[in-house]
Amino acid sequence: MNSEIRKILEGVHDGNVSVDEAVMRLKLQPFEDIGYAKVDLHRKVRQGAAEVIYGAGKTPEQIAGIADVMIKNGQDTILITRLGEEAAKLVGEAYELDYHKDARCGIIGRMPKPDGIGKIVVATGGTSDIPVAEEAALTASVLGNEVVRLYDVGVAGLHRTLSHLEEIMSASVIIAIAGMEGALASVIGGLSDCPVIAVPTSVGYGASFGGLSALLSMLNSCASGVSVVNIDNGFGAGYLANMINHPKTIREK
Repeated sequence: MNSEIRKILEGVHDGNVSVDEAVMRLKLQPFEDIGYAKVDLHRKVRQGAAEVIYGAGKTPEQIAGIADVMIKNGQDTILITRLGEEAAKLVGEAYELDYHKDARCGIIGRMPKPDGIGKIVVATGGTSDIPVAEEAALTASVLGNEVVRLYDVGVAGLHRTLSHLEEIMSASVIIAIAGMEGALASVIGGLSDCPVIAVPTSVGYGASFGGLSALLSMLNSCASGVSVVNIDNGFGAGYLANMINHPKTIREK
């Protein structure tokens, strides 16, 4: 049972919510059609996390229109991914927007307090991987997780990785982000006892094939417990890490 439904039922039980009001809340339209988008208003009820706006390919007016529907329907925090700088300026005229240029992410509303079972570590092979890492880190933070960033700890200087053994070994889930040959995920997978989410990036020279080399290396990792998301998919990694750090028993509270 989802936490949102549980709160409504507990409200009825405690006498704070009438039966009619509870029925009305549960009957609310699951999405709102605004012509160019059907905004999913029940995603948090179904999955425990509200809808996120994918900014690429949308006009600033469309992004603002979707955000407006979310806000009117009680969404406290809105994450906008793949948001260009020019679009961010225009969206920022309509809403108070916290824009992160490197990650191409914008956040409307308050950040939640971390309430996961542990910490999510986001590690990168190099500085060039930070934009993807920040997309992952911000996604996890918006969803209510404590995030530890370990940047530029790649295997070209393995001592940099080994200097963070305490953070690596105490994490509840690790996101390992690397381009080139993508070896960082295997190294971290061999050091940690938690799930590792590998994110290949498009960083690398010609034979890296825009991240394909790193993707294949990570898919062929000999370390157990390593799963892989698509090239440059920081959002997908951050979302999955959130689900691991918020087991169903936690999400239902």
